[in-house]
Amino acid sequence: MPIAITRLPFASCYHKAYSIANSKHQLKESVMDRVRHLSIYIACPPSEVYAFASDPRNLPIWAAGLAKSEIRQEGEAWIVDAPFGTAKVRFSNCQACYVMDHDVELESGVVVHNPMRVVPFEDGSEFIFTLFRQPGMSSEAFDRDTAAVQSDLATLKRILDPSADK
Repeated sequence: MPIAITRLPFASCYHKAYSIANSKHQLKESVMDRVRHLSIYIACPPSEVYAFASDPRNLPIWAAGLAKSEIRQEGEAWIVDAPFGTAKVRFSNCQACYVMDHDVELESGVVVHNPMRVVPFEDGSEFIFTLFRQPGMSSEAFDRDTAAVQSDLATLKRILDPSADK
């Protein structure tokens, strides 16, 4: 079951954060501490980046932070052996807009939504992964997740970008 995400107008979010900060004299955790947009430029056409990255069978090749070995399909989900245990991955399918959002269902039943996009840029692609800090997650664990995603993005670039090793 996907996680529902509610978006508030920017002014509303700013006002709420400002009010909390003023009333408590400090804001313990800002949005910047809970959301990270990680991206990498890949000198490869968006259609090729999308075709490779959106194929779940390629996850073990480039996304070690999610899939350590062969994966198998179970209905519309893909079962992966992840560093954090067995998980089910369900991709959205929007090839026309290069969207690869996916939900990862952990063994505990918790579902983590992961927005992922390929954006055409100059002669190549900007690959963007949005990482959300999960409730109760320590800063150290969030930093480890960030490093794992950055490593996966670097691997994807090495695979698809012929100029990456130069």
